[in-house]
Amino acid sequence: MPLSFENKVAVITGAGNGLGRSHARLLASLGAKVVINDLGGSGSGEGRDHTVAENVVSEIRAAGGEAVANGDSVTEGSKIIQCALDNFGAVDIVINNAGILRDKTLHKMSDEDWDMVYQVHLHGAFQVSRAAFAHMRDKGYGKFVMTTSAAGIYGNFGQANYSSCKLALHGLSQAIAAEGRAKGVKSNTIAPLAASRLMGTIMDDDAMKLLAPETVSPLVAWLCHEDCEADGELFEVGADWISRVRWERSQGTYFDAGFDTNDVADAWGNINDFSDATHPRHGGDSIKAVAANPYHKK
Repeated sequence: MPLSFENKVAVITGAGNGLGRSHARLLASLGAKVVINDLGGSGSGEGRDHTVAENVVSEIRAAGGEAVANGDSVTEGSKIIQCALDNFGAVDIVINNAGILRDKTLHKMSDEDWDMVYQVHLHGAFQVSRAAFAHMRDKGYGKFVMTTSAAGIYGNFGQANYSSCKLALHGLSQAIAAEGRAKGVKSNTIAPLAASRLMGTIMDDDAMKLLAPETVSPLVAWLCHEDCEADGELFEVGADWISRVRWERSQGTYFDAGFDTNDVADAWGNINDFSDATHPRHGGDSIKAVAANPYHKK
């Protein structure tokens, strides 16, 4: 039997096209009630079109599902969550997917290019998540999925604004996971590689055909399901491939008090040696590493 989302309410931002639309259609087909949020603006953030969200709602309803359209900006996240409460009486799932691109090299990037990307990707996800978290916390249940990218994890030429905000979204997800752990609220991050109007600006038609959004949505649905225990994790996904990404740390080198730059240079090979690497999961692991310095125990 397929996994069921019966009686679950999902809010998906940027759900009028591409990945968000694919996530919404899949969750609705599995029984979720879905809020389709999309401002209907351009790929760089200008304008708005309320029919973008409404078209997806029509598709879902035609297939027998339940959905409502919402055209609020993610920067007014409380309105989006209130839409879920007004129409369905709850919010169980939030998928932060809305995004724009304003690519420029760092020295050519304007304040507006930076601020617009920040407002949509990071500030918008914060606004939506904060509004939803309060209800999830009181209810004792909730699932968040944040959308980062390879550019966020590894950086990318001409995308200082996008890369910064995308990596920060994983930080937001990890913080929500830490704060929600005792309250039944979980959060994870995906880094999808999928065909979208944003990806279409940097990839050719042949590559786009291999990257159907539908190859990403099954992972998203699983992360949103009540049976999934993943929490605070990061996954790369796309083109029929899913992989978990984690931090890796070398054993490093401990120094006695008063060490200098020459000591760092001499130990550089050992500092960069990952042959016996560890995989820290939270800030406590950093504290443990520092506390293990043998020179501090003299």
